[in-house]
Amino acid sequence: MKTSDFYYDLPKELIAQDPLEDRSSSRLMAVHWRSGRIEHKKFTDIIDYIRPGDCLVRNNTKVIPARLFGVKEDTGAAVELLLLKRRQQDVWETLVKPGRKARTGARLIFGEGLLRGEIVDVLTDGNRLIQFHYDGIFEEILDELGQMPLPPYITHKLEDKNRYQTVYARYEGSAAAPTAGLHFTEELFDKLQKKGVTVANVTLHVGLGTFRPVKVEDVAEHHMHSEYYRIEPEEAAKINRAREQGGRVICVGTTSCRTVESAADAGGILLPGEADTNIFIYPGYSFKIMDELITNFHLPESTLLMLVSALAGKQLVMRAYEEAVRERYRFFSFGDAMILLDD
Repeated sequence: MKTSDFYYDLPKELIAQDPLEDRSSSRLMAVHWRSGRIEHKKFTDIIDYIRPGDCLVRNNTKVIPARLFGVKEDTGAAVELLLLKRRQQDVWETLVKPGRKARTGARLIFGEGLLRGEIVDVLTDGNRLIQFHYDGIFEEILDELGQMPLPPYITHKLEDKNRYQTVYARYEGSAAAPTAGLHFTEELFDKLQKKGVTVANVTLHVGLGTFRPVKVEDVAEHHMHSEYYRIEPEEAAKINRAREQGGRVICVGTTSCRTVESAADAGGILLPGEADTNIFIYPGYSFKIMDELITNFHLPESTLLMLVSALAGKQLVMRAYEEAVRERYRFFSFGDAMILLDD
């Protein structure tokens, strides 16, 4: 299977630059992959597709203001930093721009010295390990100095940081938002739960590995970067119970999907615990836990588009994307949504 099989042409003006004022007012494409039927709805109509006894699985990670702008101590040259993963208490794996001269031993200054960093290692993939020094509480300093790490295709300034968080975000650690969840409001969750839908939480801290471009032509040769996940015993029990009682497991976003599929045993039982996962789901994969998926519209040739195609079939998914372009849907992080239905 070739990476180019997942290419589609997207007009630039369809890339959503700003979140909608009302989270749940986005459009919803319902794709029925057994029949091939496609419907055009509003996101609030999603309640009609989720039945009593189903379990909705959401990723409650919280995005940190992971983008820092500073200078090199010796030259004063501008430097941009993206925090990817905390390795130790004050040591982070980071992406540094420009990276060519960011060598081991280089010292960086942020916020006129409020935060200082030293590059202690250069990793094989080009990322840097940085040891930070500061007075006070790191999270408070980061909140003061950092900016939300919006994807590069979003060029507008985000006025409200909370609009790049889900309403259920709880545990800090992500470098990107699980964007399918941005459409949900507390009111919508209340309606679903009153209908008899179970809501289960998992945590996967989203790193850049999920969004890195596939640079090999043979899909099977692509390697994902690892991301940390955690599933509490009571949340795993909710998901397993729904499956035992005939309910469907519907994942909110590809990160929730990757979490439950990573933690499933061979018999299709979800195991609680924490670990790192580099699971790569593409056509040919056999799903162990997830039955249906709520997701956004993803970049051409991306691992996320491959995951969606693994569930609903590449031919139908690419046809749905072509229809979304014709119907002027809004694409990517702040864009519209899709639900993939097993009927």
